[in-house]
Amino acid sequence: MSLAIVHSRGLDGLAAPAVAVEVHLAGGLPSVTLVGLPDTEVKEARDRVRAALQNSGFDFPRKRITVNLAPADLPKESGRFDLPIALGILAASGQIPANSLAQYEFAGELSLSGELRPVRGALAMVLAVGDTGRSFVLPGASAREAALAGKSPVLTATTLLEVCAHLTGQTRLTADAVTDEPIDGSTDYPDLIDVRGQAQAKRALEIAAAGGHSILLAGPPGTGKSMLASRLPGLLPPMTLDAALESAAVLSLCGQFRPDLFRRHPYRAPHHTASSAALVGGGSAPRPGEISLAHEGVLFLDELPEFDRRVLEALREPLDSGRIHISRAARQAEFPAQFQLVAAMNPCPCGYYGDARGRCRCTPDQVLRYRSRLSGPLLDRIDLQIEVPALPAEVLQQAPDGEASAIVRARVTVARARQIGRQGKANARLTTREIDHYCQPQAAAAALLKQAISRFDLSARAFHRLLKLARTVADIGNSDTIEAQHVAEAVQYRRFAKD
Repeated sequence: MSLAIVHSRGLDGLAAPAVAVEVHLAGGLPSVTLVGLPDTEVKEARDRVRAALQNSGFDFPRKRITVNLAPADLPKESGRFDLPIALGILAASGQIPANSLAQYEFAGELSLSGELRPVRGALAMVLAVGDTGRSFVLPGASAREAALAGKSPVLTATTLLEVCAHLTGQTRLTADAVTDEPIDGSTDYPDLIDVRGQAQAKRALEIAAAGGHSILLAGPPGTGKSMLASRLPGLLPPMTLDAALESAAVLSLCGQFRPDLFRRHPYRAPHHTASSAALVGGGSAPRPGEISLAHEGVLFLDELPEFDRRVLEALREPLDSGRIHISRAARQAEFPAQFQLVAAMNPCPCGYYGDARGRCRCTPDQVLRYRSRLSGPLLDRIDLQIEVPALPAEVLQQAPDGEASAIVRARVTVARARQIGRQGKANARLTTREIDHYCQPQAAAAALLKQAISRFDLSARAFHRLLKLARTVADIGNSDTIEAQHVAEAVQYRRFAKD
């Protein structure tokens, strides 16, 4: 047989469309031609596959070999097509039975010795297999993460010879086992009890975790802003299986997923020199950025005013929609980005504005210019904006105070469950129409809200976010209605930007 077809998968954003690797052998001068929009990595497969076949003891056909990666209009990238191409050549030349390929899909990069190396996006590819009824053959490291999908059998192979032995019936590849026990890494998170003092900031973190709200921590250096931010993932409710799979699939696209951290909320903390493409995603072949890698977790931006303003403005749309759409001249891709933003900043360039000992030497103009690096539309999208003051020495020397993360997480989980039962989503994700339905305040609370809008000159967006915040405070207090004390507490968390 001079024609063989091998099933595989490409990557287009988070989607993994089917790719048919068609291999045809014909007479003529020996050559290997790859068609179907392959990039440089795929074109280099010619040399890797030749060496891998020869070093595995197979004959490399001295014929004109044409490899077509269909569909032709889908760009193909990375070395995941090495294994399908090698198997296609072996099947077309009669060295393995061609009819044994139909029930499998293959992906894997080949070394020159014939060993299989892991590939990016294995979990996304297996999730896309769906109800095709085919098993997926993957390198060992990739198979361990792909098996978490639980959608179709995932077979583990370490070399090309093992795959060929399986297809010829000599030995069988084993399926990677998936444990039925959910992996819970909650005990591995930094504990909130380690933070001395800062009772208001801890309360704000609890509210942010319960409702999925974004938060800005402002205060002088060394007051615990970074410590507080790193404790937020440990306060979040456990991820559902679907959310964990989506988060893991995004991480898998960049080769950063670890099966032992499955169902653990991601925590991303990019440096303030990060570019817009690094933060929101981009590239000629669109890749997810930090906001997507933080999907279902926390994105921490320290020294917020030091970020390029254009980079920060790119956060506005995903903060509202929970998704990011990347458009390039020839490619478009959409990635999930339901992250919780935690930002930290100093109150002034030197960091000591308002210090009782008078250490700040910044002029009012310098303070204004520093704070003006954050636009009003961006601040409007940050639900909680609080000050984290310096602590006196006696507080630092005291024994740990406050509650452990496990205690706070239990309250957060109950509050989030109330929200899911009532409206099917966290309060921070409510639309305008849903706010009108689920966030109606009592008369006294409505009057207080009206005063806050007038005094602090709140925009319509800030007004709606204040209502959602008050709804979360009420949920934590097991209240079915939004009362005056809930609005009063919510207003306290919106004052920094207006001071």
